[in-house]
Amino acid sequence: MKLKRLIGKYIGEEKGPMLICFGGMHGNEPAGVRALEIMFKMLEVEPLSNPDFSFKGCLLGLRGNVRAQEAGKRYIVKDLNRQWTPEHVERVLHSPLEDLDAEDLELRENILLIRKEIEAYNPEKVVMLDIHTTTAFGGIFSIATDDLESLRIAKELHAPVIMGLLDGISGTSLHYFNDGNIGRRCVPVAFEAGQHDETLSVNRAIAALTNCMRTIGCVRAKDVENRHDKLLIEFSKGLPKVAELMYVHRIHPKDEFNMVPGYKNFQPVKKGQLLAYDKKGPIYAPVDGLILMPLYQPQGEDGFFIIKQAAY
Repeated sequence: MKLKRLIGKYIGEEKGPMLICFGGMHGNEPAGVRALEIMFKMLEVEPLSNPDFSFKGCLLGLRGNVRAQEAGKRYIVKDLNRQWTPEHVERVLHSPLEDLDAEDLELRENILLIRKEIEAYNPEKVVMLDIHTTTAFGGIFSIATDDLESLRIAKELHAPVIMGLLDGISGTSLHYFNDGNIGRRCVPVAFEAGQHDETLSVNRAIAALTNCMRTIGCVRAKDVENRHDKLLIEFSKGLPKVAELMYVHRIHPKDEFNMVPGYKNFQPVKKGQLLAYDKKGPIYAPVDGLILMPLYQPQGEDGFFIIKQAAY
């Protein structure tokens, strides 16, 4: 059966912020989608066990790349999470459908649906949470923009916050969802819940989504169980609270890039340490630091990132 883009929509009795949450922006990352499916079921039954429960605002859950999810691939033609630029959005909105590839169509459908839902609910503020997972095991982390509220929300997810990562890549959902492109106050945050197929990645995504709703005022703190905080804090134990980007190793399909097996997120690496190979030969760490998102899948544009603990 063809998957629907809209996972769910939940509107509280009291007006409040609109939280747009993406799962599956990459089709081989199912944890965010599953977390949203569970969350909408939890919200439906919560008033039955907790009659005092209240929800303020609107939660909108979307599958980012439906076609890729159906195919079980990161993407069909190109990485959807590198296409969110104002220029590209305008192009896909004003081009004949027959001229658009799979990810262009995904982008178009997402934008049109989001604009329709924002117009219908008319929130004063929009928050966008993009849930991802990684090919490598290791720690969880969140990504904030230079917006102070984005940093505040990211910190409340109880995972290391990676600063400067958006300077090393372009065209992500975090680049696009800002005040200028959405037409009203908008705060974006991303959360990496763990390894793609790890069962606990779903639980951590649910916990992060719950904490995000609490932080922006959709749900009251007294209605949120402490286990959500404990799950995230426990998994982040020993990791830096805030880290900043030092290096990105970009790759192309013809590079024949192969990461050395066994690297995990936040694993320390030393300058000169062997990290990967490509058709030109071995690839060594250019600096000391912590490795992040080593690529262990055939599709992707970044081989690995190196970060360091930041003084925040």
